[in-house]
Amino acid sequence: MNSIQLPVQIIPQRMTMPNLDVFYPLIVAGTNPIAMQRMNQQIYNLVNRLITEQGYYQNPQMTQVTGSFELKTNERGVLSLSIINYTYRQHAAHGLTVIRSLTFDIRTGKNYLLHELFKPESDYVKILSGMIKEQIEERNIELIEEFKGIRPDQDYYIADKALVIYYQLYELTAYAFGFPHFPISVYDLQDIIRENTPLGVMLGNS
Repeated sequence: MNSIQLPVQIIPQRMTMPNLDVFYPLIVAGTNPIAMQRMNQQIYNLVNRLITEQGYYQNPQMTQVTGSFELKTNERGVLSLSIINYTYRQHAAHGLTVIRSLTFDIRTGKNYLLHELFKPESDYVKILSGMIKEQIEERNIELIEEFKGIRPDQDYYIADKALVIYYQLYELTAYAFGFPHFPISVYDLQDIIRENTPLGVMLGNS
């Protein structure tokens, strides 16, 4: 990855149907056409998958969906973003928000899963789980059940020089606590980070 790579240019796109109003990012410049098309396709697929999983297409008359997005990192050849969808079904006690994230190498359009950020021989699950457990105790986070560690494919995004692991509603804590986020400095992970990945780029000083 090129550490002096300029940010990609993004414009919001809007998807509207009865009871559905979703904004999502469209990359329009800043990298090669193949990578741009690959990233845009993955973003659109994720947005559509969330709409499907939240039951809109099965019952659009009774299901309301709104969607937005947040850019977490757009520098050094790394694009990390979150897709946020809120769904309310009629007669439900409350709606439900789901957040999923994508982290790209903008030169290739590859989206990195969590395990791909770390050296193959590293026990990244154990290491990250230990750091998150410490944060849970330090922040006195009230859990639904005993913390058993992260999943190998746990949700994450990259923000500046931090890996941010997060959990969905009800996954770790009660609904009222929202989405638990656990930022971990890249410098605390430098021994296990795989070079030439988005996390490796953030570790650089240039």
